[in-house]
Amino acid sequence: MKIGNLKFENNIFTAPMAGISDIAYRSILKEMGAGLVFTEMVSAKALWYKDKKTKQLMLLDKNEHPVAIQIFGSDPEICAYGAKMAELEGADIVDINMGCPVPKVANHGDGSALMKNPKLAGEIVKAVKSAVKIPVSVKFRKGWDDNNINAVCFAKVLEENGADMLTVHGRTKMQMYQGKADWEIISRVKESVSVPVVGNGDIFTPEDGKQMLEQTGCDGIMLARGLKGNPWLVKQTLEYINSGKISSFPTTEERKEMAIRHVFNLCKYYGENIGVKMSRSHLLWYIKGFKDAAIIRNEISRVETLEDVKKGLGSI
Repeated sequence: MKIGNLKFENNIFTAPMAGISDIAYRSILKEMGAGLVFTEMVSAKALWYKDKKTKQLMLLDKNEHPVAIQIFGSDPEICAYGAKMAELEGADIVDINMGCPVPKVANHGDGSALMKNPKLAGEIVKAVKSAVKIPVSVKFRKGWDDNNINAVCFAKVLEENGADMLTVHGRTKMQMYQGKADWEIISRVKESVSVPVVGNGDIFTPEDGKQMLEQTGCDGIMLARGLKGNPWLVKQTLEYINSGKISSFPTTEERKEMAIRHVFNLCKYYGENIGVKMSRSHLLWYIKGFKDAAIIRNEISRVETLEDVKKGLGSI
């Protein structure tokens, strides 16, 4: 798969997820074979006002390229500035979020709210495209609600203004993450534009990934919630798409080892105090389905140190 002059080893991408797609987890997903990884969503306005914590979200590792930094905002000039900062930090692609349904984002006119204003969305893409030399992609949804499904028209506006790649989540803003993702809308977007289209929504198994590619004709797929506590989904999906088989099933011990490694990565980048606290949700995802997981869930959710983590996982 190719975007502009940028080539990818494969078309399995991992999504920008708040609190999940940080540098610690991206390094693991990259090792699993992801063709492209995305950072967490970064506020262009916060970058504009020189917020140091926000800039830390753009911290990249030399081994995770190609990598996309995702920004969000609704002011073309400020988004262009955020894109420049992303390029300076080493991003291979700058991605613009126009699909986040979270109220604190959409209620301020950002994220999925832009689907109600295609003209402004186009102006943002045009401004960002003019500000950077790297490819520009956009992630958006099916529409605002069931009465306002405009992904196809929206995609055309984005392409006309310079978007090099489009990622479509098959749900409306009002659906949030409920109900079933509509893959048909991904097909329709793919048919309506000439730039690469990536499908997103309801890929929880390798079989789901292959089915989306075959059913929608999209150029690539983006794994998201299925990656919670399961980085092997990347490797398994690649294997299944290429061979129709899955041979890499992690054992309980391998899952525990990966969980501990994930925590170590978090501590490496954020320090033990912050890193361990950040790991709590990840640990609960890793132990899901383990025998006796329910017994230690409370203990895991309160870990404070690396030793606490090792002790908690060791009791399984």
